Amino acid sequence: MHVYEQARPSTHSVANATSPELQCCRTARLNSLLMEGLPTLPSYVFEINTLLGSPSVDLDRLGKVIRNDPSLSAQVLRMCNSASLNDRRRVLSVEEAAILMGSERLRTLVLTCSIMEFTGRQLPRSEVRSFWRHSFMTGMLSERIAKWIGYTESEQAYLAGLLHDVGTLPLLMVAQQEEFKSGQAEWGRWGGTLEDEKDFFGMSHCEVGRRIGQFWNFPHSFIDVFENHHHPARSICDPGLVGIVAAAEHFCEVRSLDYWIEDQELAETARSSEDEFLSACLPRLDRTACWELTEMLETEYLHLLPAIEFNNSAEHPAARRNG
Repeated sequence: MHVYEQARPSTHSVANATSPELQCCRTARLNSLLMEGLPTLPSYVFEINTLLGSPSVDLDRLGKVIRNDPSLSAQVLRMCNSASLNDRRRVLSVEEAAILMGSERLRTLVLTCSIMEFTGRQLPRSEVRSFWRHSFMTGMLSERIAKWIGYTESEQAYLAGLLHDVGTLPLLMVAQQEEFKSGQAEWGRWGGTLEDEKDFFGMSHCEVGRRIGQFWNFPHSFIDVFENHHHPARSICDPGLVGIVAAAEHFCEVRSLDYWIEDQELAETARSSEDEFLSACLPRLDRTACWELTEMLETEYLHLLPAIEFNNSAEHPAARRNG
């Protein structure tokens, strides 16, 4: 199946042609970043993941692990005290904050803090904000879709949706380095299709995402999402999860275009493709169910828009998620 891909608007100009020499240089920089430049996730990420995955969480041990990293401790308390989880009572204990946040929300915070600590120092704030705005909307809609269709791991759907485009980050870093050297912006987050990425960088964000997932030892189902969310029929591990995330991202892309496309015929063509795309992503749904799901997503999208306004919390996007 060939998935319909939106031509995404860009705040930068995409080069119409890329010389083989430039492409090779960008590919080499990407490979160097992937092999040597990615940080190793702190060991506590995996210990916390194990503790939170236990049927009975050892709160004393969890608190000790979190407090070993002062920055993470501060973010846990900040998230809990800023997300209206505590009925306006200030929480000072990491253990209490962990209880109020819940296992999956805390797991998400640990992962995103680790990733953001790396990317936040290397990318402009505007790029980071755009990336996480799209990622969080996709994650939240993935969770809604999972619950709506009865997929039992709805929190996993949220986390997979949140991280589905992680392969985009190294592309942005390489482009940022090139822009800094040349003084010209030639690529942006919304730069085009997977083919455009391969022409420009020598590989797409899906290929890069697979390698990052392997490097950071993510579950196979998540690596499947990173690699195949634009082509869910290629899923080899968890087609249900990949289809959920693919459907959520496609919906976000189409709604994002509504603000940019002036050609109404093109806008209508984009919208008319949704039922067909949902059927491809979620083949168990009939036409009526696809229509009902689209209506639900329309409502949820408008409801969730205020939740992804980052403002002063742009550096710590996990703090903006509402339950």
